[in-house]
Amino acid sequence: MQDLPALDPESLSEHCAENRASWNADSGTYQADHGPQLAASGGLAWGVWQIPEAALNILGEVKGKDILEFGCGAAQWSVALAKSGARPVGLDLSENQLAHARELMAETGVEFPLVHASAEAVPLPDESFDVVFCDYGAMTFADPYATVPEAARLLRPGGLFAFCGATPLVEMCYPDDSDHPGDRLLLDYFSMWCLRYEGYVEFMLPYGAWIRLFRAHGFAIEDLVELRPGPEAVSSYRDDSDRGWYRRWPGEQIWKLRRLSVAEGA
Repeated sequence: MQDLPALDPESLSEHCAENRASWNADSGTYQADHGPQLAASGGLAWGVWQIPEAALNILGEVKGKDILEFGCGAAQWSVALAKSGARPVGLDLSENQLAHARELMAETGVEFPLVHASAEAVPLPDESFDVVFCDYGAMTFADPYATVPEAARLLRPGGLFAFCGATPLVEMCYPDDSDHPGDRLLLDYFSMWCLRYEGYVEFMLPYGAWIRLFRAHGFAIEDLVELRPGPEAVSSYRDDSDRGWYRRWPGEQIWKLRRLSVAEGA
């Protein structure tokens, strides 16, 4: 891979600068708390309940494909994909998260490029990848009105764009004083976009806005997978009461999109 310019902090949007600082501060605790669960899943599982890729088949055959992990953290996914014969690249806004990725690569004996950059402005050429994906990552912590066009630019025609994250429903059900979703709608659905919390920012759109954004940038929707944990599922992110909520209502989803070619109407 070509030499890339160093991240210029002055170029970051306000929310990206805030999220970079948050992830740099919390990366060690995050990996200590959740790294064991991610390791136990072999790096190939989706969401807070770690539902196996083998059960969902979102990415399909990855051998020989150029894949960008769009907000890789410690790159557990990319390590597993490299072991499966893919050619991954891990991108993250947090240099401390990328330091964990380098440690994991050294431990597992795999190598692939890591890019320190915002997913809102990726310093890589057009049509570089067959797959762009993330499990939360950039599609949670960066503005979709910037990341979706970047994903479209980076993908080759026919390429796959897939990302897992929270649903609009679960975002609307969090009380201000709790980390657990309740059974009441509390947030205005139509005003969702930039959701500010103490020290960090997340993004969420209503379903119609997602669909219009995808179509505007040449994506066809192949699937929307609403994840449901099993009755005995455990999570380092959530507790038993949360599992009950997620089994009643969709709290996580995976968008699966295909980049259309010019001939197909992109």
